[in-house]
Amino acid sequence: MTLIIFIIFLACVLSLVLFKVKSGSMAKWAKLFRIVTVVFSISVFTYWFIKKSAVAFVDNSVGLQVVNKLPQALDFYLIKVNKTDQNTTLEPKHIGKIRPEYYRIEYLKMDKSDEYWIVGYLGKKNLVYFSQHSVPNKNIDQIVEVQNYINQSMKLSDAAKKQVDAYNYENTKLGIWITLDFLLLFLNLVLLLRKNK
Repeated sequence: MTLIIFIIFLACVLSLVLFKVKSGSMAKWAKLFRIVTVVFSISVFTYWFIKKSAVAFVDNSVGLQVVNKLPQALDFYLIKVNKTDQNTTLEPKHIGKIRPEYYRIEYLKMDKSDEYWIVGYLGKKNLVYFSQHSVPNKNIDQIVEVQNYINQSMKLSDAAKKQVDAYNYENTKLGIWITLDFLLLFLNLVLLLRKNK
């Protein structure tokens, strides 16, 4: 997705430059390029937002219910431990902030994994919960009740913290690019509509 967002950024910048081409044989092609850029960008972002908003149910997956039994809301992350051949990769995902006595459900594709970690943050940087879970039977859904502030492994929680920091950094970077794309897309759309009047 990052590559597509960068391509949209370049196309939108080029469209703004081509707005200055108003006469000659290139004017028709410039306008066509601007229209295609706007339509393509809107289509990509619409598809992306619908996909992000839809329920993340996955076929042949393990359902995971994370229940917060603590008196404070915690921000939870899930880290899936993928094992392929002799390599182990960690795949982080933001579950979200869970209030006391509430829960969130995630669906995990466990075809390359039989283990996951749950990481809980109080605030942005304060890791207050870490637990390691195995999935011996991939046909049975999992329920994790967070009842106290524990850290089952300092070594693994340090690795998890690095993964979460990298994941948040990438999301922040992606958010900046998306914001720039929206601004450029809005400018292109306004110029196109103004021109058509």
